[in-house]
Amino acid sequence: MISLSLCLLLFFVLCLKTVVRGDTDVSCVFMESCMLPCSFQGGANPVIHWFLLNRKELHVHSYYHNQDQLSLQDQHFKPRTSLFKDQISRGNASLQLTGVKVQDQGRYRCFTSTVTGDKESFINLKVDAPVNKIHIQQVKNNITCSSEGIYPEPELTWSTNPPSNMTFSTTTRVQQTEQQLYSISSSLILSDPGTDVVYSCTISTRRNNGTATLFVSSKSF
Repeated sequence: MISLSLCLLLFFVLCLKTVVRGDTDVSCVFMESCMLPCSFQGGANPVIHWFLLNRKELHVHSYYHNQDQLSLQDQHFKPRTSLFKDQISRGNASLQLTGVKVQDQGRYRCFTSTVTGDKESFINLKVDAPVNKIHIQQVKNNITCSSEGIYPEPELTWSTNPPSNMTFSTTTRVQQTEQQLYSISSSLILSDPGTDVVYSCTISTRRNNGTATLFVSSKSF
């Protein structure tokens, strides 16, 4: 019969494993390089496997027999992955991913094995394509604000200076490209404010935001 102290010890060990194996969140910028961290206890004959755990498990990168083993690598990742080979002996199994795509998002599993034992680490990769250029222009009594190449789906808001209580008549459209990037465009119909007004269009994502402004003179009405 297992003693109470042994049960408590097993419970503590199991809880400790859960904390150690907690997922790591990594944010990567679209089309840039990104590192997915993974470490292990260094030892002889290291084996490293990286997988993407989405709808099905995709083989991302493998290393054993002291060299890369890419015969099973999924086509999606060719030739965009590499390890820090000069640091593997010191327990660094981190993955370098270049030309990051929206489709790279997901939960990754890093499996390492040496004579000292096995280890698994999990990394959640999120991709961001931040707001870059915002275009704003006026044609007659209509102002249009737009931007493109954004991820995830952005939000667009209008404001004025001085602040106005009037209700804006706006139409906003959001579209997604084959690369899964978003473009957004909004049109605002002007009404006579009776004074000079600066219109501001702000486009926001979880990573950043940008604002474009346009001065509209009351004389134009």
